[in-house]
Amino acid sequence: MILPIYTYGQPVLRKVAEPIDKDYPGLDELIKNMYETMTHADGVGLAAPQVGLPIRLLVIDLAPFKEDNPELAAFKITMINPEILEESEEEIAMDEGCLSIPGINETVVRPEYIKVKYLDEDFNEHIEEFDGFRARVVQHEYGHLEGELFTDLVKPLRRQLIKGKLNNIVKKKIDTKYKIK
Repeated sequence: MILPIYTYGQPVLRKVAEPIDKDYPGLDELIKNMYETMTHADGVGLAAPQVGLPIRLLVIDLAPFKEDNPELAAFKITMINPEILEESEEEIAMDEGCLSIPGINETVVRPEYIKVKYLDEDFNEHIEEFDGFRARVVQHEYGHLEGELFTDLVKPLRRQLIKGKLNNIVKKKIDTKYKIK
């Protein structure tokens, strides 16, 4: 089932999400719905707060980038209760966009490398290292679990320049091909 995506201005996007356990009701169905919602909206990552749930769950599927980057074709991951353990001092700037902030793309500087501890759908613990684009997408989605949006990380002048667009999102004066809330 395709879920509505919560957009800029919705309070759930600013809450620090809560950990969940394997008894979280309907978790398997929620994960399936999040992948379906993300794919329908042409996204590559989606965190639970973006569908209105303040829980520590995110999904990523980088298959849409497989033509330009074949190594990303198989990168599909579900993270429950992720925690960033390490990040590099080396940083990289790259344009980012977000399903919760439609129509806005800005340059964001993030660490090039991260080490993350998380649980998979079966609640098996993993500790993995990510770099490059994988690290960027994980950090972007992880930010949602911390109540952070990518626009918080853009330079102050750029933030001022996009203020009107952000206000239009709050007022729902935007067009998307997916359902928003």
